[in-house]
Amino acid sequence: MDARLGFNVLNSAQHLPHPEPVVRLRGFTRRFGPNTIIDGLDLDIAPGEFIALLGRSGSGKTTLLRTLAGLDEVRGQDVEVPDSRAVVFQDARLLPWKPVWKNVGLGLKGDIRPRAEAALKEMGLGHRIDAWPLTLSGGEAQRAALARALVREPQLLLLDEPFAALDALTRYRMHDLVLSLWRAHRPAVLIVTHDVEEAIALADRVLVLDKGRIVAEERITAPRGERASFSARLREKLLSTLGGDDHGVVPFAPTLEAAE
Repeated sequence: MDARLGFNVLNSAQHLPHPEPVVRLRGFTRRFGPNTIIDGLDLDIAPGEFIALLGRSGSGKTTLLRTLAGLDEVRGQDVEVPDSRAVVFQDARLLPWKPVWKNVGLGLKGDIRPRAEAALKEMGLGHRIDAWPLTLSGGEAQRAALARALVREPQLLLLDEPFAALDALTRYRMHDLVLSLWRAHRPAVLIVTHDVEEAIALADRVLVLDKGRIVAEERITAPRGERASFSARLREKLLSTLGGDDHGVVPFAPTLEAAE
């Protein structure tokens, strides 16, 4: 382990015990006509793990996320995902003709208002329970979208660039909120992002996808809030991977977390 960088690269022959993954893909391939979008992908996500997925446009990030969200057909593929999952998109996707609490409870059965209210209060939106979506700020709308996802207590939470449209200050506040919610609810999380610093700040593990394959992986062991001392070097390494061509991409080396 490189203690200065706060991440590990161990020999692949070493093995540490792992819990059963909540997501398991083996040799997953996705083609559209002659184009191969995902190419023989293997992926495990452990319960409660927070993963950031980086990749250039066209790398296959959206296709992978749609697969994990259950939006695309995976018949005949070795793909295991939990039934309990939720997605938060870049656009909050709130229905403008329903008040916020009804958006949060959308699709739930029974007396949904108490659950929706509790979720909104957890997001700091207790004062906006009966508001109309078009009156919300961008940050408030994304918090409502998070409430709608987490009220379902998913095993897997998928975040598709959820903070890309927010200003910098709101974005940092959302980072803190997401981490606090993750610690409270402990879903496995996969966030798709183009922001390397966001990935380093939030994730336990950062994956880089290129041409439908994982070409780099870093497991970050430094505590969140104490990553500034190594983030510049790790950021440079990840950016180099993202900017590499066919001959310059950092080769994928499996990584495992050492005992702390």
